[in-house]
Amino acid sequence: MMKIIKYLFQSIIIYFFFIVGKIIGIKLSRDLFGYIFKKLGPLFKSKKVIKKNLENLKDFTEEEKKNIISKMWKSYGIVFIEYIFLNKFRREKDLINIEGKEILDDIIKSGKPAIFVSGHFSNFELMSLYMTKSGLKLATIYRPLNNFFLNPFMEYVRKKFVCRNQIKKGINGVREAIDFIKKNYSVALMIDQRVSEGEKINFFDKPALTTTLPAQLSIKYNLPIISVFIKRDKNNSFTIKFFKKIVHTDFKDKLELTLRLNQIIEQMIIKNPHEWIWTHNRWKS
Repeated sequence: MMKIIKYLFQSIIIYFFFIVGKIIGIKLSRDLFGYIFKKLGPLFKSKKVIKKNLENLKDFTEEEKKNIISKMWKSYGIVFIEYIFLNKFRREKDLINIEGKEILDDIIKSGKPAIFVSGHFSNFELMSLYMTKSGLKLATIYRPLNNFFLNPFMEYVRKKFVCRNQIKKGINGVREAIDFIKKNYSVALMIDQRVSEGEKINFFDKPALTTTLPAQLSIKYNLPIISVFIKRDKNNSFTIKFFKKIVHTDFKDKLELTLRLNQIIEQMIIKNPHEWIWTHNRWKS
């Protein structure tokens, strides 16, 4: 009962924020909610988790880490409010710059599926949004929100503006992903969060439970894997980068392939640490 009351209270606040955001517009919303999250974020219990996670950035000073935390919360607030403006990103043409466009174009032209992997960087929803807008047949694997008052809204905006084919993670989700692959749909998923059913594979030189699903699908169905990265530019446009195809035959097994994917995520984080979500307990056993 207490959990229901908690979720209800949270959802009322968040829906109120969304209404405020719609009224004042995207520019003021970014400023307002970036400021609110920057000030209030450090008060949450995830503070210890963030600090422990940041210990993995060996070459960063304590002052740099404090700066990363501050900027991360600001980024979190901006991304949060941008959910109600996803239609704007879907509609407008000049908000997203692309590196490695030819890699995506090759997949689209081939008509054959691929596995796209990334992490929770900046406004990560825009990666799938751009791919579907470009004409890629795509299904995305997602983790539903714990808050069942908010999750229906999030599913609605994702299906309407990001990717129509949303696959709920889990055993049934894997079967659904395979069905889409057999219909020549590519599959996209985030691989930077802890998964209890995963394998312990090094991430920043420490064992972390990691999904091997991309590697398994790649090996079983002979699919290329393409890592994708997004960052926010100074003018609130974005750059999305598609990395070169990874083929499973270059690796001895799924673990070695998954380790390579983790290493790519590490490179992304080091390059732009304040836009990654450090609040997740990534290295929990």
